[in-house]
Amino acid sequence: MPVSNSVDRDGGADEAAGDGLPINELFYSLQGEGTLAGVPSVFVRTSGCNLRCWFCDSYHTSWEPTHAWMDLEAILAEIESYEAADHVVLTGGEPMLHEACVDLLEALDERGYHTTVETNGTIYRDAPIDLASVSPKLESSTPTPERAPDDADAGQWEDRHENDRIDLEALARLVETYEFQLKFVVTDGDDLPEVLELLADLRETAAVPIRDDDVLLMPEGATRERLEETRDRVARLAMDHGFRYTPRLHVDLWNDAPET
Repeated sequence: MPVSNSVDRDGGADEAAGDGLPINELFYSLQGEGTLAGVPSVFVRTSGCNLRCWFCDSYHTSWEPTHAWMDLEAILAEIESYEAADHVVLTGGEPMLHEACVDLLEALDERGYHTTVETNGTIYRDAPIDLASVSPKLESSTPTPERAPDDADAGQWEDRHENDRIDLEALARLVETYEFQLKFVVTDGDDLPEVLELLADLRETAAVPIRDDDVLLMPEGATRERLEETRDRVARLAMDHGFRYTPRLHVDLWNDAPET
């Protein structure tokens, strides 16, 4: 797929580039995370993000965004070419940045696909979503100069990321509207007080119950080597607090290869 660099580095995409969506990758694989881990799925990865997690495993949708513009018909045709798949995962970057994601989700719903949207929880849109996989970003995600990727402009993004990474109103609307899972990227026990505080605030704000079983802890790491450092302690934290643990199955299988 040809790519360009016309994504707005403030987070969005240049909608004037044409109808459709900025697609960084479109591929068939196994869902690697969450309650549907292991399910064969078509992944539609949009480019552009309103946050800049220092550990982002989709660097070319955020820090150095690249994409090809694809219209809705082309996206649907490629999805339908994977005849064995009935699950589609819309991911990014942050796919909810793009208004056209609603058109895509409506078309997928009409065709009978199960749709998962992977989102950081800062944007709400009204669309047919079967599973909102919401991953609120903790303070440990903030790109300080010490932990930002090489050559990244952490100075531009540190304060903005920290100010924007949690939107309690958007989070509440997402969990009130959709079947959901709350998926937290965790490095170690220092992250848990913030997880517990955010859950308490969200439970007070949202008009639906949020069970511990809706909360998934996922080890930070985009490579097998990094997961070896984090997954055991994150698994133990899940057991200690009664939350679910989610693997990163695609990393275990294919390390950090693209289109996995």
